[in-house]
Amino acid sequence: MTTKSTVKDFLARRTLALVGASRDPKAFSSMASKELRAKGYRVIPVNPNADAVMGERCYPRLADLPERVDAALIMTPPAQTESVVRDAAAAGIKWVWMQQGAESPAAIQFCQENGIREVHGECIMMFAGGRSFPHNMHRWVWGLLGKLPQ
Repeated sequence: MTTKSTVKDFLARRTLALVGASRDPKAFSSMASKELRAKGYRVIPVNPNADAVMGERCYPRLADLPERVDAALIMTPPAQTESVVRDAAAAGIKWVWMQQGAESPAAIQFCQENGIREVHGECIMMFAGGRSFPHNMHRWVWGLLGKLPQ
């Protein structure tokens, strides 16, 4: 289960690898990257099918990053997420956020068994994004329903 403390600790990491970065400026990962950068995060795109994303050099895998990062934001289909968290472990990454809808039971279990602090089932934009209407409303509704991390 994701806790408020885990969310806060993940967000304290200021350099994030974004696995599943898209070249499409309308894709959710592109919007999230833009908002995270506006909030002062350094976002390094990771996508094996792109050389550049939003004008930034893109890396095919976490192992190919030019520097060590502590945290990865994962925006891949659930079928790929287990492989990504295994790559994160091999790269020494200790924090992962599996964007709501990217998580899989196997990926969550792998993280828990291998000392990787993980957030899953949550939308990063509810916590790190701006106070724009959809994210603010989403957070308000989840709070009303008691679904926010405790």
